[in-house]
Amino acid sequence: MTTQYREILRLASLGLSGRSIAGSVSCSRNTVSEVLARAVKLGVEWPVPLEVGEADLRKLLFPEKEKETSSRTPDCEYIHRELAKPGVTMTLLWDEYCRKCRDGGEIPYQYSQFCKLYRKYAVVSKATMHIERKPGERMEVDWAGKEMRIRDSVTGGESPAYIFVAVLPASQYAYVEAFTDVGMESWILGHTNAFAHFGGVPRMVVPDNLKTGVDKADWYSPVINKTYHEMAEYYGTAILPARVRQPRDKPSVEGTVGHVSTWIMAALRDRTFFSVPELNREIREKLEELNERPFQKRPGSRRSVFLEEERDFLFPLPARPFEIAVWKQATVSFNYHVQVEGNFYSVCHEYIKQKVDVRITSRMVEIFYNGVRICSHPRVNGVSGQYRTVHEHMPESHRRSAEWSGERFISWASSIGPNTEGVIRSVLAGCKVEQHKQGTGEERAVSFA
Repeated sequence: MTTQYREILRLASLGLSGRSIAGSVSCSRNTVSEVLARAVKLGVEWPVPLEVGEADLRKLLFPEKEKETSSRTPDCEYIHRELAKPGVTMTLLWDEYCRKCRDGGEIPYQYSQFCKLYRKYAVVSKATMHIERKPGERMEVDWAGKEMRIRDSVTGGESPAYIFVAVLPASQYAYVEAFTDVGMESWILGHTNAFAHFGGVPRMVVPDNLKTGVDKADWYSPVINKTYHEMAEYYGTAILPARVRQPRDKPSVEGTVGHVSTWIMAALRDRTFFSVPELNREIREKLEELNERPFQKRPGSRRSVFLEEERDFLFPLPARPFEIAVWKQATVSFNYHVQVEGNFYSVCHEYIKQKVDVRITSRMVEIFYNGVRICSHPRVNGVSGQYRTVHEHMPESHRRSAEWSGERFISWASSIGPNTEGVIRSVLAGCKVEQHKQGTGEERAVSFA
């Protein structure tokens, strides 16, 4: 797997540990340490300019790096025996394995591959590692498996309502909200509302391997989709997906889902709801009761532990909530426009037939080529088929043609005098105007009757 140098530098700037960074970018802690050490030595700091890509950073940080040779296979039987001993973890065994490899002049496997090789050997082993949760370290998120129902007041038909659950493991403080779907917009809104509810942002977010947040649900190397990653960067947190079919990677939210099912969903089982806002009002009341309910095996409640031990460790919220952006890929047409939701936006004609990335928000359409923004437009709303064309995007010949417009004739006439302007306006008013769209924007051909 290619090392994500930019992401390592970004996460390090947030104060995440080497282990957390390694887990987020799917590489070894040694790799993280090596990258950060080289960055310090060479004075490379985050933020790194957008035009500096991964290949550029690799050349800068490791000009001498050679292609890796064969690696030493771990002794899986030894690993299996040692894991049965108190206090022994996979991380400790991997560190010992790396030292042996270096002493013997061999290249060690990365931590993720080391674990994968062992799991192939010991697939029947159910041992898990207890991880002490630190205040403000993480937020675990998931959709509850059971849906609730919304009844149409006119037809009497029912539609599903999906329950989003977020929990801070250190305090078990929870947030719950109902949505009409499990799409990207609902998923992101659940996160932003949870951050607002908690009054801060944890250092990392641990989601299930959901299609709405993860493009590739690989066991060891899940790929975060672009919108989800953009949200994480905006809030200054990291996304660390749980492994496929491994609920013990996020036991807090799994346990909270059970509590939600009992104290919220089951408690509302006999109620009829006619809208999602109505359902969410009742959920908020039950959520308050859940967070205030005393623990059975420890002093206090979810709320009291959160306020006393965890709230102050969260990152502050940004001034405004994250505005969700949808990304799509498009090809610049011969008329140097890209189509976005039925409308057309210009790109410099030099990019004709090139593939570009388009970022769409409620207000703006931004167009990127090879990770660099090349232009932006206010988003067009309303009737489809509208064009937004920047004059400078046109080829020279098109610019000259576009200049011959009614506005230009009127401007010329007014420079001569009011009488001349009046004559020209009368002439134009009696003209037959043929409007055609060549994809370059709204071009008008005028013929005089």
